[in-house]
Amino acid sequence: MGVAALVVALALGNGFRDEMRDKILQGTEHLTVLHSDGRAIEDHAKVAERLRQIDGVESASATTYNGALARGPAGPAYAVLRGLEKGNEAQAQRWLIQGTIGPLIDANSATESAIPQAVVGSELATKIGVATGDLFEVLAADGLGASMRHRLRVAGIFRSGLFEYDSTWIYIALENTSAGGQREAFLISVQVDDADNVKQIAARVLSTLGNDYTVVDWQQANQPLFAALTLERRMALFIIGLIVAIAALNITTMLILVVVERRRDIAVLSTLGATRLGVMLVFIIEGAVVGAIGAVAGVLIGLAACFIANHYKLVSLPADVYSISNVPLHAKLSETLLAAAIAFGLSVLATIYPARNAARMRPVEVLRDA
Repeated sequence: MGVAALVVALALGNGFRDEMRDKILQGTEHLTVLHSDGRAIEDHAKVAERLRQIDGVESASATTYNGALARGPAGPAYAVLRGLEKGNEAQAQRWLIQGTIGPLIDANSATESAIPQAVVGSELATKIGVATGDLFEVLAADGLGASMRHRLRVAGIFRSGLFEYDSTWIYIALENTSAGGQREAFLISVQVDDADNVKQIAARVLSTLGNDYTVVDWQQANQPLFAALTLERRMALFIIGLIVAIAALNITTMLILVVVERRRDIAVLSTLGATRLGVMLVFIIEGAVVGAIGAVAGVLIGLAACFIANHYKLVSLPADVYSISNVPLHAKLSETLLAAAIAFGLSVLATIYPARNAARMRPVEVLRDA
């Protein structure tokens, strides 16, 4: 049971981390490029084109993140206006569950009197009480501090699976994020072909653009989150590791009792010529067999528990607290084998003390007392 608990704990930690990582990588840029002094990137189209030429960069497009107050029939709620440039709609399109994103990305063809279109997160839409085709108001400030108050029409609703995005994000055309309809951008969103290699690509970006720009990668932006997950995982493994250690001590106790009960048998074996090493091996092998059976059974029980939990989605969480509503259990072969090997090793170590006691027993004294 200790091994099974260890396998499940490892799989749960992996699943939570992988799920958070995947949601974050799907919803945010791998690299964020901005001016070192925080001013708008006026020539963002040219900068984005230079970034696309860098080896390892898949796409680059201008964007914004402006805080806003959204008000609908059900009341107000905090929101983030995410500026969307034409050609960079794949992410929102992938998450779309209702409506269409077409009117938003074709905003350039709309008349000045037309109501701007928006794609709203599912949780935010529920909170303010809007559906596809409804109108709502936003009060926002652009990057220069200019206040904007206008009406938006819900062209679609998206669901990313990450509560933070679904409860705050509103996708709108980039030109609608600034007062006067100017296509200003303070950030350039960069997607790379290998998210794990983002540090090297960030160095290439800085080398290309120079010191006037700064780069923030997804690992830097989410470092506190992943540091907390790592600490939580280590503490959980430490606590569950104690269960395995206690199970190993139980093997020691069991073998000590066996030595006491089999004193006469051990004495007879020694009298017939059994060496001390031979006597020790008897008990070491017995403990190793118990440990091996426990390790294998624990791995099977742990993997079965992971399969059942994933099939029925048993590990559910409050999305507003943990950002995700369900956690899959990802059991890795290397970690599972490591847990079994550690449990087996502890079982063998637990046999040394009782085995040495058995080997040191003096057969003459035992047979005399018998």
